[in-house]
Amino acid sequence: MRSSTPKVLHEICGRPMILWPVTAALEAGAGRVVVVDSGERATEGVLPEGVELAVQERADGTGGAVRDAIEQLGEGLDEGAPVLILSGDVPLVSAEAISELVAAHTTSGAAATMATTVLEDPSGYGRVVRDGDGGVLKVVETKEQGDSTQAEREIREVNTGIFVFALHALRQALPRLSSDNAQGEFYLPQVLDLLRGDGALVAAHEVADERLVLGVNDRVSLARVGALAQKAIHERHMLAGVTIVDPSSTVIDVGVSIGQDTVIEPFTSIRGSTRIGAGCLIRHSYLLDCELEDGTGVGPFGYLRPGTVLRAGSRVGTFVEVKNSDIGPGSKVPHLSYIGDADVGERTNLGAATITANYDGRNKHRTTVGSGVRTGVDTTLVAPVTLGDDAVTGAGSVITEEVPPGALGIARQRQSNIEGYARREPSSPKPS
Repeated sequence: MRSSTPKVLHEICGRPMILWPVTAALEAGAGRVVVVDSGERATEGVLPEGVELAVQERADGTGGAVRDAIEQLGEGLDEGAPVLILSGDVPLVSAEAISELVAAHTTSGAAATMATTVLEDPSGYGRVVRDGDGGVLKVVETKEQGDSTQAEREIREVNTGIFVFALHALRQALPRLSSDNAQGEFYLPQVLDLLRGDGALVAAHEVADERLVLGVNDRVSLARVGALAQKAIHERHMLAGVTIVDPSSTVIDVGVSIGQDTVIEPFTSIRGSTRIGAGCLIRHSYLLDCELEDGTGVGPFGYLRPGTVLRAGSRVGTFVEVKNSDIGPGSKVPHLSYIGDADVGERTNLGAATITANYDGRNKHRTTVGSGVRTGVDTTLVAPVTLGDDAVTGAGSVITEEVPPGALGIARQRQSNIEGYARREPSSPKPS
């Protein structure tokens, strides 16, 4: 990845890569989930509650990683229970695909079942070698020339890195793995060879949709997998009744929820855990970790930052930024404004270039704006300050004190005109 960030912590549609397979396993009904990490414990802070961490002090291959995960599981388990192995860098595997794989394994009575797929370009993947009857003979790695033959490298059916084992079979095989290969590592697929040698059944389950088993090894494949994930997110929302005018120019994170009959116009990004109600209109805007109730509107060129709540029927317009603020039902911030750390009542209209001065250089302060308030153009509200219900401010005012309900607040210097100013002789020659 050429990155200081561990590969599995690179994000795909707003979710760290490692959480994609973890989430799929949980949705498929996994009883316990164990993530194997290095001694740096990079994933520890992002794992959901209940997901266990097995620390591998020295990386020694996929076989070594599974060995440490099995040790984490401990004793006292059903030895015939299926153990699913997923790869942290194969993010698009779905809960449905996992369920199908586990069902195929259980039905066949196999000691091990591997998920395979056929790729046009299998470069970098381990190849599945079958016997004359179509059974799995072995999996050969192709990272180094010494691990495979030319004929094996021409095979297009690949190991996806997804396996199901009977627990007792896996426990018996792992201690017998060998690191006698070009990488000097313990390869998990060697377990299949050992089980076949023991006379156990090794099965394969081909996954038709290769997108579900694509791995990430660099920024190019990260972008490719991200595009596939984004397409699936768009389709999920559109099938649920959301209009996305141009999916190719729209970014929506996996954690976003959107209600029916909402319209998302082009060049919009909706990130984080943003929640959007029904019947909303989002035009060319950026939304992050905010909440929009039914019938709200944003944009064009709106920027909603974390903690923003737009109540039903409210609107944030052109070139408006809102941060950590609650905009009341039916209220409007039409254009050219910054509203930060504010509570705004219902049916209020904040005129063009209304600014909340919420930071004094050390601390953030809140602004309270009542219901039915109208601020004049170019009003600055210096927090902490309160505008009562139905209050009005004059254009160009800098409001530093409370404006009582129904009052007009004006805070600006009186205008003075200098007669004849334009006809004055210049005090210095004009530039030629």
